[in-house]
Amino acid sequence: MALALDESKDSDESFEVEGFTFLLDKELNEQGSPFRVDLSYTGFVIDSKMEMGAGGECGSCSGSCG
Repeated sequence: MALALDESKDSDESFEVEGFTFLLDKELNEQGSPFRVDLSYTGFVIDSKMEMGAGGECGSCSGSCG
Protein backbone atom coordinates (compact mmCIF):
# COMPACT_ATOMS: atom_id res chain seq x y z
CA MET A 1 0.00 0.00 0.00
CA ALA A 2 1.26 3.49 -0.75
CA LEU A 3 0.29 7.14 -0.71
CA ALA A 4 0.01 9.07 -3.98
CA LEU A 5 -1.35 12.39 -5.20
CA ASP A 6 -4.70 11.86 -6.88
CA GLU A 7 -7.92 13.61 -7.87
CA SER A 8 -11.16 12.67 -6.11
CA LYS A 9 -13.38 10.12 -7.88
CA ASP A 10 -16.97 9.04 -7.22
CA SER A 11 -15.59 5.75 -5.87
CA ASP A 12 -13.53 7.56 -3.17
CA GLU A 13 -14.24 8.56 0.40
CA SER A 14 -12.61 11.74 1.66
CA PHE A 15 -11.15 12.13 5.17
CA GLU A 16 -9.79 15.34 6.67
CA VAL A 17 -7.15 14.71 9.36
CA GLU A 18 -5.17 17.53 10.97
CA GLY A 19 -5.39 19.71 7.86
CA PHE A 20 -4.61 16.92 5.38
CA THR A 21 -7.20 15.45 3.02
CA PHE A 22 -6.94 11.72 2.34
CA LEU A 23 -8.85 9.97 -0.44
CA LEU A 24 -9.50 6.28 -0.05
CA ASP A 25 -11.37 3.95 -2.39
CA LYS A 26 -14.67 3.03 -0.72
CA GLU A 27 -14.22 -0.71 -1.33
CA LEU A 28 -10.65 -0.65 -0.02
CA ASN A 29 -11.84 1.25 3.06
CA GLU A 30 -14.44 -1.46 3.76
CA GLN A 31 -11.80 -4.19 3.46
CA GLY A 32 -9.00 -2.61 5.46
CA SER A 33 -10.48 -0.11 7.90
CA PRO A 34 -9.19 1.17 10.22
CA PHE A 35 -6.11 2.63 8.52
CA ARG A 36 -3.29 4.49 10.24
CA VAL A 37 -0.78 6.69 8.41
CA ASP A 38 2.43 7.55 10.24
CA LEU A 39 5.84 8.92 9.34
CA SER A 40 9.07 7.02 9.95
CA TYR A 41 12.69 7.73 9.07
CA THR A 42 12.15 5.84 5.78
CA GLY A 43 8.91 7.57 4.74
CA PHE A 44 5.22 7.08 5.31
CA VAL A 45 3.96 3.90 6.98
CA ILE A 46 0.41 2.69 6.38
CA ASP A 47 -1.13 0.14 8.74
CA SER A 48 -4.48 -1.59 8.33
CA LYS A 49 -6.18 -4.85 9.20
CA MET A 50 -5.70 -6.11 5.62
CA GLU A 51 -3.54 -9.14 4.98
CA MET A 52 -1.10 -8.09 2.27
CA GLY A 53 0.20 -11.59 1.46
CA ALA A 54 3.81 -12.69 1.16
CA GLY A 55 6.03 -9.68 0.91
CA GLY A 56 8.63 -10.08 3.59
CA GLU A 57 8.64 -7.91 6.67
CA CYS A 58 8.07 -4.72 4.74
CA GLY A 59 4.31 -4.65 4.26
CA SER A 60 4.00 -0.88 4.59
CA CYS A 61 7.01 0.52 2.73
CA SER A 62 6.95 3.76 0.85
CA GLY A 63 8.67 2.84 -2.37
CA SER A 64 11.83 1.13 -1.14
CA CYS A 65 12.32 -1.65 1.36
CA GLY A 66 16.10 -1.83 1.27
